[in-house]
Amino acid sequence: MNETMLAVLGFITIIALVVIFLKNLMGPALAFVTVSTVDAVLLVATGTFSLSDVGNFIKKGVASTSPTACLFLFSVVFFGIMTDAGMFDKIINALMKKVGNNVIGVAIMTCVIAMIGHLDGSGASTFLIVIPAMLPIYKKLHMRPTTLLLICVVAMGAMNLLPWGGPTLRVATILGVEPNVLWMKLLPMQGLGLVLGLATAVIWGNVALKRGAGLNGKLALSETAEEIEEEKKENEDDAKLARPKFFAFNICLTVAVILCLVFMPVPSYFPFMVGCTIALVVNYGGAKMQSAIFKRHADAAIMMASTLFGAGVFLGMLDESKIMTAMAGLLTAGIPANMGVFLPIIIGVLSVPLSLGFSTDSYFYGILPVLVTMGSQWGVDPMATGIAMVVCRNCATFITPAVPATFLGCGLAGVEIKDHIKTTFFWVWGVSIICLLFGVILR
Repeated sequence: MNETMLAVLGFITIIALVVIFLKNLMGPALAFVTVSTVDAVLLVATGTFSLSDVGNFIKKGVASTSPTACLFLFSVVFFGIMTDAGMFDKIINALMKKVGNNVIGVAIMTCVIAMIGHLDGSGASTFLIVIPAMLPIYKKLHMRPTTLLLICVVAMGAMNLLPWGGPTLRVATILGVEPNVLWMKLLPMQGLGLVLGLATAVIWGNVALKRGAGLNGKLALSETAEEIEEEKKENEDDAKLARPKFFAFNICLTVAVILCLVFMPVPSYFPFMVGCTIALVVNYGGAKMQSAIFKRHADAAIMMASTLFGAGVFLGMLDESKIMTAMAGLLTAGIPANMGVFLPIIIGVLSVPLSLGFSTDSYFYGILPVLVTMGSQWGVDPMATGIAMVVCRNCATFITPAVPATFLGCGLAGVEIKDHIKTTFFWVWGVSIICLLFGVILR
């Protein structure tokens, strides 16, 4: 199978996956494994790769998502324990006193916390900081979790342009410049992105208000009398598990886990492993009680972990087989020579749609070098191409299925990825185009 056929297979695979998600034909884990298996059969049947090669692709792909799966498993259990112990109840009550039933205030608070939380450039840690703290407030105010995710990803996309952010580092490496030098050129667009993040919070806060959000507003349309009764019973059960006397300890433990996550040179899942152990021993004595608490939160964690492993199979097949590289080559070859001077604008506009099918590495390491080479033939500044790609792609980093942290955010918020994409895609695309146009004006 030649490079063109590999690229075509890649595009068919991405389209099939998106259709499966949008039509809700099967769960994400099954979808990833199914389309990857079809690809594997075709690659082996055509003699493009051996069965052993395909096995290695899958092995490397699963290995790349295993740390995130482990992180998700123990982080969900850890924050579940903190929720059962009642730690978030006091925090929520304090926040509610500040904003009351001000839906817009809660939306803005979400944006600000996401910006602060993303200073380390890690999408996983930002989701772990923001969503467990804010989701209970959203539920109390009858605000949709998809709105929480939308506000988060717009704020995180702007913050991800920091010089230590992964995409910025990748582009700086490819262009052969210092990350700080690149960042200084990105600053105006990053500033606009942060403003747009706050504007997103205000606008979607108003949207939530119109939908009936707020303590005194209408209940969410999907909330039935049975669900209200069930929620009441859950609240009574939660009260039995509350451990108010350990509130200060649990706060200190949570802060310590997050600080270790950000600053300690250990795998990101390890602080949560230790945190789970300490939290269970302190809050719930006895093996039987500890087992019951763990099982209480394990179902959701295992379901998302299986999705991440499935995503690993998918990413391994497309990335390690160089299908993504072939896709990048075919895309760039389709740009007419007389359009070459508009290369940065073209790739900027297409960055968000392309993000749905390319991982961060394949996008920057696979497409950018090709575009820089092509652009140099038409007199296009490589810096302009790099800036367009990093600014617009960052906006969509946490809506793409090719980024494991996307599944972490969806899992924590209890949102299916298809609903996340439906809610955020066009909004994020619009934000990216506004930032791109602002960059063009500044030039």
